[in-house]
Amino acid sequence: MLTRRHFIATSAAMFSTPLASPVFASNWPTEAEKAAFDAQVTPLGYDPATSNPWGVEPRFLPQRVFANDGLIPGDIHVDAVARYLYHIEAGGTAMRYGVAIGRGDLYEPGVYTIKRKVEWPHWTPTASMIEREPDTYAKFIDGQEPGPTNALGSRALYLFVGDRDTYLRIHGTPQPWSIGSRASSGCVRMIMPHINDLYSLVDIGATAHLYSAVDSVVTPGLGELW
Repeated sequence: MLTRRHFIATSAAMFSTPLASPVFASNWPTEAEKAAFDAQVTPLGYDPATSNPWGVEPRFLPQRVFANDGLIPGDIHVDAVARYLYHIEAGGTAMRYGVAIGRGDLYEPGVYTIKRKVEWPHWTPTASMIEREPDTYAKFIDGQEPGPTNALGSRALYLFVGDRDTYLRIHGTPQPWSIGSRASSGCVRMIMPHINDLYSLVDIGATAHLYSAVDSVVTPGLGELW
């Protein structure tokens, strides 16, 4: 089992889901439609560090933090206990975002490679999701078109093991109130403007480390579980 190991050092603010299978449809949104969608989900006067019309805990707003030595710039680390995603930067820092993770045993810790990125993706529930919760997912058996109510939201990063698509995603969510909880069918959810900021910084081939949701490490004297 991949466990949480104090991979992020002390921090302070330093500036101002569901599982899904890929659907290759012909009706992708135009650039103008994507821009209109982005405007619809982004608060007026958006400031990552302070904008919070979603009412999430302030600690889940994006912050730049100090990262431990030896971490690889560009990698992603998901602390499933504290519900944080860290994107490692050059120079010893990381951007930290609040996330929601999978319910119960649907969350799958491990080491993954990001092999696909999509703006305003389509979404189709897996057969296991439909079997498990038919009242919720059967109506989407033919897929859900891109847009602000789509289950994958505005951006999706697709997690692979080797050449195998795991159907796990890091993605936006139309349910921002779920951030900080265990709510999804396995994916890592982010507030849409937050993943929009992250998306352009993540390269194809980057590694995503998803840590155990039960292993807890307390940083002496800091009182935070990172």
